[in-house]
Formats: sequence, C-alpha cells, structure tokens
Amino acid sequence: MVRRSLNNIATRFFGLLGPENAHDMAIWLLANGLVPNYREPVKAQTKNQINLMGLSFRHPLGLAAGFDKDAKALAGLFRLGFSFIEAGTVTPLPQSGNIPPRLFRLRDDRALINRMGFNSVGLEKFSRQLDSWREHQACEGDIVGVNIGANKDTEDKVSDYVLCLERLANSADYITVNISSPNTPGLKGYQKGSNLNRLLEALTNSRLRKRPSLPILLKVSPDLDEETLTALVQSSIDSGIKGLIIGNTTINRPSSLTSRYKSESGGLSGRPLRGMANESLKIVNTIAPKDFVLIAVGGIANSEDVRERFSGGASLVQVYTEFVYRGVNLIEDILADLDK
Repeated sequence: MVRRSLNNIATRFFGLLGPENAHDMAIWLLANGLVPNYREPVKAQTKNQINLMGLSFRHPLGLAAGFDKDAKALAGLFRLGFSFIEAGTVTPLPQSGNIPPRLFRLRDDRALINRMGFNSVGLEKFSRQLDSWREHQACEGDIVGVNIGANKDTEDKVSDYVLCLERLANSADYITVNISSPNTPGLKGYQKGSNLNRLLEALTNSRLRKRPSLPILLKVSPDLDEETLTALVQSSIDSGIKGLIIGNTTINRPSSLTSRYKSESGGLSGRPLRGMANESLKIVNTIAPKDFVLIAVGGIANSEDVRERFSGGASLVQVYTEFVYRGVNLIEDILADLDK
C-alpha cells in the first residue's frame, strides 16, 4: 500500500511538469538508480514465462520503444519489473529531432501525441551505453531489443538500417526495424513495394554476415489496409523476418478525441489507438503462420487489454502511454491479474 501511494505521488508530480521535461527527469532518475526495486516482487509474483525467438521472457509485458531512446536507463527500468525493454529508436548519426514543443498529453483521452523526430545520441554513443549496461548492470533474464531507424537527411535509408544492424548485432537480443514512424519524411514508404523488398534483402544479407540467429522484427503502422498488410507479411516471411510489432502511432484522429491538443500533428498513441491496433493484429494473425511472432502495442491499459491481444494472436505485449500516466502500478496490476 505504501509503495502504491508513493508511486501515485510520483506520477502526480511528473504530471505537473511539461511532458518532455517530465520524461527527461524520469530517465535521469532511472539512469541513476533513484527508483524503488520491484524486480524481486514481480519475479515472485509471475508464472507466465514465455520462450520465443530463442529467448526466455520472464513474463509477457515489456516496454515499447521511445521511452529509453538512448539506452541510458535500462537498469532502472528493469528494476520496475519489465520482462523486456525495447531501446531506441537509434539512428546512425546523432540528431536533435524536431523543434519543441513536440510532445503533448491528451489527458482526457488517455493519449499522447508526439512528433519527436527520432531524436538520438547516435549509434556510437548508444552502442557504448548498451554495452556498458550489459557488462556492469545486466541481470540474468534481462532482454533488450533495439529499435533502429534512419537519419532524417540521409540519402540512403536502407544503408542507415544496415549500419545500425551490423553495429548492434552482437549486443541486442533482437532488432526491430522501425519503418512506421510518421515523423520522419518518407519512412512509411518502406512498408510496401520495391522499397520494402530492397530493405528486407539488405537486412537479410547483413544478418547472415554478422549473426545469422539474430531475430529481426518490423514495427508497422496500424493505419495500413488489409491488402498492404498481407503483402508485407508475405514479404517478411519470404525474407526470414521473425515477426511484426503491431502497431506504431497513428496519424488518424478519431472523432472521439476531446483534449485541447487533439489537432497537433504527429503520432497519436494510447487509448484511442486500441481498436486500430487490435484490428491490424487480427488481420495479420489470420494470414501469418503459427511461428510468425506478433508483439502487440497500442492502447494497452490493463490485463483485459492484454488478454484481448493474446486472443488476437500476440505472444508478447508492450506498453508506453498508460505507463506514462500510471507508472509502476500498471506493471504490478497487469501481472497480478494475469497470474490469477
């Protein structure tokens, strides 16, 4: 009870800060170990181990990419009880992203809008920080995936993805290829057609050179129609891609939105994304083979949402927006309910 009360106080405090300032402070606290350790209570609580992609996940709940963009706070985040963390998105060269303000809370809608623009410390610093965590702070069973992207002004996005994969192949447990962020011009064009095929071929060749067993996932938009999703799944299977993360933020604006920032440009995440993400998941599940990995994200706020994604074909789930609003209580509540 005391622990929950402290978490409620902390989340209310962060809510008083601007959204990006609150995020930066949270990362600083996590990176410096100034957070309670929930790892052992969570390990004792859960009995939902999942073996997937040659990895053993303590339970099915992970943190989506975008929270720890630079692999600075991995140890602190694992202390909160996550089974796996997806760090990034990382780009080959450092870039500052879009001009603030670029992150908006839609409190009444339990949502966020971001147009961060792949702000990143760059591949070299990111890699050093990830390697340092593995050497000095990682515990047995901690799983870190890395979400990779392309620089905004690059002349060859495919080469950017290959560069990231080759540098991170031996330090990431899996790689997620982000081809669905709405905040990098031209990126979503790599979800179909010749761009997708060229990217998949390059990634496959790169993996063969560096680490043939490395699981590669694609993170896709919930805005794709059924025809595009079907073609993407088939191309992924043909190329040896392990699975999909469904889905990224949406550029759509549901009519139900009521918050003052509802018209801001960028990607919408959180509760309003639930229906779209669920529908995309179900479509893919009907066409993909049983061994094709599906990780669900988007609008997950409780154990009922998690079970809904499981029934739709997901093996793992990730949270982000609701974690921002509720903090560590979200992790404890979901896992406790799943154990029941």
